[in-house]
Amino acid sequence: MFGLFRSGRHLARLVRIGLTLARHDALFPLDPIAGAAPFLRITRLFRRRDAAAGRRPGERLAAALTELGPSFIKLGQILSTRADLLGDEITEDLAQLQDRLPPFPAAQARALIEREFERALGALFTAFEDTAVAAASIAQVHFAVTTEGEEVAVKVLRPGIARAMARDLDLFLWLAHLVERTQPALRRLKPVEVVETLAQSVQLEMDLRFEAAAASELAENFAGDPSFRVPRIDWLRTGRTVLTTERIGGIRVDDRAALIAAGCDVDALLRNAAGAFFKQVFRDGFFHADLHPGNMFVDADGALAVVDFGIMGRLDRQTRYYLADMLIGFLSGDYRRVAQVHFDAGYVPRRRSIDAFTQACRSIGEPILGKPLNEISIARLLAQLFHVTEEFEMETQPQLLLLQKTMVLVEGVGRRLDPAVNIWSLSRPLVEQWMRDNRGPEARLRQRIDNFVEALDEVPRLLRNLDKLIGDWAQEGVVLHAESLATQAAHRARLLPLLVVPLWIAAAALVAIAAALLAR
Repeated sequence: MFGLFRSGRHLARLVRIGLTLARHDALFPLDPIAGAAPFLRITRLFRRRDAAAGRRPGERLAAALTELGPSFIKLGQILSTRADLLGDEITEDLAQLQDRLPPFPAAQARALIEREFERALGALFTAFEDTAVAAASIAQVHFAVTTEGEEVAVKVLRPGIARAMARDLDLFLWLAHLVERTQPALRRLKPVEVVETLAQSVQLEMDLRFEAAAASELAENFAGDPSFRVPRIDWLRTGRTVLTTERIGGIRVDDRAALIAAGCDVDALLRNAAGAFFKQVFRDGFFHADLHPGNMFVDADGALAVVDFGIMGRLDRQTRYYLADMLIGFLSGDYRRVAQVHFDAGYVPRRRSIDAFTQACRSIGEPILGKPLNEISIARLLAQLFHVTEEFEMETQPQLLLLQKTMVLVEGVGRRLDPAVNIWSLSRPLVEQWMRDNRGPEARLRQRIDNFVEALDEVPRLLRNLDKLIGDWAQEGVVLHAESLATQAAHRARLLPLLVVPLWIAAAALVAIAAALLAR
């Protein structure tokens, strides 16, 4: 019964969403879906000509999503990474989708802060600016001064946003399941997994303590690095709906004229930005996934300072290996290596031809890498790579969606600072060094030694398990006679050399290899 009610509620909501999209003439993403043609013909009756006149499809879709509200803005930002679904022109328009809404009244912000901490605002801040300095779909930010005299930025969740987001995400998930059931050809795009990725990101944004923890982790990763700055968290004034951080001052990273006027070395700043992005993605596997210019500043010391940690990405070590191998393969023109990386990672099924996939990779890389270095776009290269997914059954990798979006933003910032410099050319030596440190012979030797040490560590655990097994037998009434125990002990004693001796032989071999490497 609940399932029918849920479906009915979602169908009614879909009608309203469909009418909004129809008014903006933005239902074109439904064109490939089987059976959608009659519905699309009917919805054209609701098209508002002034909304569609002279606007590209992506601009019309962005306008419709903005009208539909915060959840749809987030969905549009995710779709901006999916050129394989919508094409380059549409995704470029969606990438311009701004997560900005009118601010809610300052009186509400004050009341929310007092409710969160169960204290009067004056007990927390001696000054609180009523004008919001930033207002997005999830929260807005006010400047304030603490009772200790520190200048801070106070982020406050929008009233009712958690309930609205939960309602829309339930709709998205229901639709994703419906697509997977009724459109087998679209299952490789993993719509359910993509929505779940979005839901996880939004869930973290709904509790500002998680954002505070993300900022703290990022700051810890860059501890001692004077070129990259993360604002300090005021934990005493941070809760589920309120986040208080040190106030960051500086020049927006895309304001080239102001940076030059302030005496900033733009080339050094670009190298710093490239290095910081590389360290987040490859060194740490934890990166800021919303690096638009409004979230990056250059402080008085020339350090790159970042704010807004609601959207963060994580990559496990194997995914980082895949990315590094793939990027180096493309940048060096080794397309066989690129293809092999995809097969080894399991992204392309083994039944497909690696030779054909190598040829496809060449068709992607040559037109892009044949351009002058300053015109090369790694983000576009990845978008072109995803265009071959249908031909080779390469499944969507949701964990890479945020990274791809961030790459687009970082490239854009780099080009605003200096159109003649490519930020990836600055990162390439760092990636290659990271590959040598993590994928070269020395790294593989370290991994084998670690595996050997782990195997030795397992021996006490195996013995403890044997003791536990004997104890369990005793509790269950199983009697082991002395002769049986002696026989078992003798048998294990004979097997012990067979277990340990190979380990020591392997250890000796590893030592010999290490000595040979060090002697080179």
